[in-house]
Amino acid sequence: MATSVLTFVASLVTLLAICWPGTVSSNSEGDALYALRSSLSDPDNVLQSWDPTLVNPCTWFHITCNQDNRVTRLDLGNSNLSGNLVPGLGRLEHLQYLELYKNNIQGTIPSELGNLKSLISLDLYNNNLTGNIPQELGNLKSLVFLRLNDNHLTGRIPRDLAKIHSLKVVDVSHNDLCGTIPTTGPFEHIPLNNFENNPRLEGPELQGLVAYDMNC
Repeated sequence: MATSVLTFVASLVTLLAICWPGTVSSNSEGDALYALRSSLSDPDNVLQSWDPTLVNPCTWFHITCNQDNRVTRLDLGNSNLSGNLVPGLGRLEHLQYLELYKNNIQGTIPSELGNLKSLISLDLYNNNLTGNIPQELGNLKSLVFLRLNDNHLTGRIPRDLAKIHSLKVVDVSHNDLCGTIPTTGPFEHIPLNNFENNPRLEGPELQGLVAYDMNC
């Protein structure tokens, strides 16, 4: 009898997962976002509505979802937040806009953000981010806007970014980057003032003439 009950319950769980895939995935997205909330200090309570007991995060403030209840926007710019980004953000596979500019976010940029294949805009400017720009961001083939200016980022500008044909805006000014400025792909049209105030960053790279890792 007990075995029959367990078999019935297992079948029911499987059926629910098949019939309501949006709910299951939304719970995963809610977990990822709640992990972000847990890693941030929020003195103005802008994240107060982020209740992990809800079915999905689509009713939370500063979150936008599509018709399938998948998260497409995270709008937390200029919200007086501090703390760290979390790798779980890479699970928001339908995310198109990640707006966390003008806060006091520290730590590194998680390489898992390279999993956000639908991302159009990544705005992390005016924070206190450190470490390298992850080369995994070169996997963001839908990316149009990449604004990382006014942080404390170090290392080279990943050449993987030059392979993103959709990229229109790159701003990494006011950091501590090194090496040379890419000149291929979308970087042909990025103004030089978007790279200024990086004391160790050399001028535009001359193909075959200037070492890529110069001063790094």
